[in-house]
Amino acid sequence: MFVFPTACDFDSNIIIIMNLIVDAAKDKVFLKIITNKQSYTNEYSNTKENFDKMGIIIFDFLEKNNFKLEEIKNLYVNIGPGKFSSIRSSIVSCKALSMSNNINLYGFSSNQIEDNDYKKLLELSEKGFLTKNLINPIYSG
Repeated sequence: MFVFPTACDFDSNIIIIMNLIVDAAKDKVFLKIITNKQSYTNEYSNTKENFDKMGIIIFDFLEKNNFKLEEIKNLYVNIGPGKFSSIRSSIVSCKALSMSNNINLYGFSSNQIEDNDYKKLLELSEKGFLTKNLINPIYSG
């Protein structure tokens, strides 16, 4: 006898790809997780105190949303133009997380994002417009 699968049966077989976005080039440090199903966002003030503890902020954000670093497949970091110290801090933190956890790392420019539409990054990386693992910061004067 053939049993038709339910929506729940299909749902459990879906591979959820998690993408973490770190944007510290502006007045706020912006973190976003985008999955196949939903997204999670948080903002922090872009201060010396916060970019000195960027790694802790990222881990707290993941924990708050019940995610583990091992679940992240792609990591996107804003390379500028923007604030020198916060860009450097976010790039260093993201490179360390990427290298130590085998996560794909992509750099993006502030100019590639309009109206905080970070989902566009996923399209850009799929089309090959973002360079994987090559991060060259762009600082504003």
